[in-house]
Amino acid sequence: MKKCCALLLLLCLLTGCTPLLEREYSTVEPHSSKFWESEAAGTLRAENYQDIVNDLLILIGQHTEAATLRLYNVASKLQAADLLERATVEVQQETPMGAYAVEYITSSAQSQRGYYEVELQIGYRRTLEQIQAVVNATSPEALYTLLDAALSEERTELAVRVGYWSQESGQAQVEAALARVREERGLTERPMWPVLYYPEGGPVGLIEFLLDQEVPPEEAEPADGQAEILDEGEPGAENSAEDEENFGPEG
Repeated sequence: MKKCCALLLLLCLLTGCTPLLEREYSTVEPHSSKFWESEAAGTLRAENYQDIVNDLLILIGQHTEAATLRLYNVASKLQAADLLERATVEVQQETPMGAYAVEYITSSAQSQRGYYEVELQIGYRRTLEQIQAVVNATSPEALYTLLDAALSEERTELAVRVGYWSQESGQAQVEAALARVREERGLTERPMWPVLYYPEGGPVGLIEFLLDQEVPPEEAEPADGQAEILDEGEPGAENSAEDEENFGPEG
C-alpha cells in the first residue's frame, strides 16, 4: 500500500500536479521598466494618461523638483499638452499627496522620433522630511494612537494618510480622537489645533494636524510698537485715564 501511494505521488509530480504547489508573486517597484526608460537613467516613461499620473506621484514621493518624461502613443503636441495639463490638475487637486505637498507643476513637450520628451518642474509646499514623515492608517480609528505618540515625541505636526474614509462619520471620528487625547493630556484649555483635510474637493485621503502648543496670541506680550490696551479695573488702567485727562488729546 505504501509503495502504491509513493508511486502515485511520483506520477503526480511528473505529469502535471506540480503547478498546484507553485505560487507566483509579483510586485510593482518605482524603478521597474513600466515607469522608467531602461536606456535613459532617470527618465520616466508613460504610454497613457494614467501612466502620467503615476509618474508624477512617484516624483512627488521622492520630492523630485525636475525630471524628464517620455510620452508615447500621442498623435500631436496639442494632445500631449492636453494630457499633461489634465494629469497635473488631477494630481494637485484630487490626490491626497499632491494636494498636501505640491505648490505647482509645469511641463513642456518636444517632439522626438516615436515619442514626446517632456520636461517637468515641480514646486513644493512641503519638505522631503515632511513627506517622509507621513504615516499610514487603515482608518480614522487609529488616529488616537498616532496623535498620542506624536505628542510623546514632542512633534509639532502630524500627517496621516488614511486608507478608508467615511463621508458620514470620518470627521466625527477625527474630532473624537482629538478630543480624547487632549483631555487625557490636560490640554483642553489650549486653543484647538488646526486640522486640514486633503484633498479638499474629494474623498479625504490625508489628514494634517498642526500640534502647535505655543502660548496663544492673546496671552503673549505686546510686540514692539504695539500698545497694550487695559480694561477698566486692571492695574494701570486708572493711571492711563488720569494721564489722558491731564494732558488731553494731542494737537
